[in-house]
Amino acid sequence: MRHEPIIVAGAGMGGLSAAALLAAAGEPVLVVERQKTPGGKLREVMAAGRPVDGGPTVFTMRWVFERLFADCGGDLNAAIPLTPASLIARHAWGPDAPFDLFADVAHSESAIGDYFGARDAAGFRSFCAEAARIFNVLREPYLEAPAPTPFSLVTRIGLRRLPETMAIRPYQAMWKALGRHFHDPRLQQLFGRYATYCGSSPFVAPATLMLIAHVEQDGVWLADNGMHSIATAIADLARSNGAQFRYDAPIAEIVTEHGRAAGVRLESGEVIRGRAVVFNGDPAALNIGRLGEAARKAVPPVPPKQRSLSSMTWLMNAKTAGFPLVRHSVFFSNDYRAEFDEIFARGAVPESPTIYICAQDRDDHSARAPPGPERLQLIVNAPANGDTRQSSQAEIDRCERQVFGFLEACGLTIDRSPDNSHLVTPSDYERLFPATGGALYGRATHGWKAAFQRPGAASRLPGLYLAGGGIHPGAGIPMASLSGRLAAERLLADLPSMRSSRRAAMPGGISTR
Repeated sequence: MRHEPIIVAGAGMGGLSAAALLAAAGEPVLVVERQKTPGGKLREVMAAGRPVDGGPTVFTMRWVFERLFADCGGDLNAAIPLTPASLIARHAWGPDAPFDLFADVAHSESAIGDYFGARDAAGFRSFCAEAARIFNVLREPYLEAPAPTPFSLVTRIGLRRLPETMAIRPYQAMWKALGRHFHDPRLQQLFGRYATYCGSSPFVAPATLMLIAHVEQDGVWLADNGMHSIATAIADLARSNGAQFRYDAPIAEIVTEHGRAAGVRLESGEVIRGRAVVFNGDPAALNIGRLGEAARKAVPPVPPKQRSLSSMTWLMNAKTAGFPLVRHSVFFSNDYRAEFDEIFARGAVPESPTIYICAQDRDDHSARAPPGPERLQLIVNAPANGDTRQSSQAEIDRCERQVFGFLEACGLTIDRSPDNSHLVTPSDYERLFPATGGALYGRATHGWKAAFQRPGAASRLPGLYLAGGGIHPGAGIPMASLSGRLAAERLLADLPSMRSSRRAAMPGGISTR
């Protein structure tokens, strides 16, 4: 069996990271991907002849990728040109002057004091301290640990640090916790939006997610060659250690023999045997039988009501005027609670949504529009029901009137037309990422239990391992990469034999011979 490769099913961030680490450990690896390029949700879409980033737009937790490249004999700095951003995002609540949040805490504190007042500046200081404390408590025992449970989390943190464990506020809603720090509800909106980074509502998500604010303050980088270049660089890293890739090869079934995963069958009918399979896709696809009956038992079901957010996403290459966009700009709705009630309770696109725009051709300070068209990704949160309903043209037209009308009220005009704009709806995301309903972040992080309900690296089917944004530790580029590392480490620990001619070490205690 030694000559049979480890099959990585899917070239998203989790699968790519697992493939790179497994190949660096001396294992034969074959990555099988249904699309024509690597990246999964980290993808490019053509708009008026130019490639526009169509997925995640924020690069954080650089240390995750520095370690990945170092462990695989690569150099992150050489592979992915990155520029640190000093301005995290620009925020608007209508036609009034926008507010900028900075990576430097002292700079942001000063800006908050000038815009919102001294009371909220002091609240920001206490908020930053709490966010940092939560992150530091959870980094090793949760983010970097395999499949934590409440008991294992407390054990890993240690009884001596029990007060710190309770201080991560798992039982308090994020919105309520933010109210302890901020008097102005606009700041609750601004920092509550971090819950949407993992597809959740700040009114239901635990206050623990405040740690995301610390992650951004620790560093946000701009990918000089576009976000998709991150995926291609990690694919090249895996390939440099011998991993092979097959694109445009959709998988129909996880093949099992003697009660364990033994390869994959492509939609073409071809069967590829493997010693093990790393599945880098949404776990819901396994549970509902999209990858065969034998794989159904591999993971528990994800009820549709527990899905994370989807979105209405416009990808454009269009001229803009008016509002001084920077790389990341947010236009907040005037009723944040109603926005999430409409999504999660009614299953409807909000009538007055918050709008996020990534202006890909601008840096963090360039407020002047570039000459000619510029590449834009515009996101409005939406329910993940793309598998049960498709937006009618009338609904799409209404949504577009509301979205672009609100932007014009804030001072931004976009010269949009069918020739330079492409809309992606929840049903489109369902087609791209089957069995998700269009959910972009796996399971929503609602309530304290949700953090422990994502599957871990080892599935219930022997020989089948899991990676991706729907797996622990969660959604987002660095989290998905960490899931790939956890899958690779668990798989290597489970392999019955290793090469005797080579020794490779991986952080996390795994040593392979």
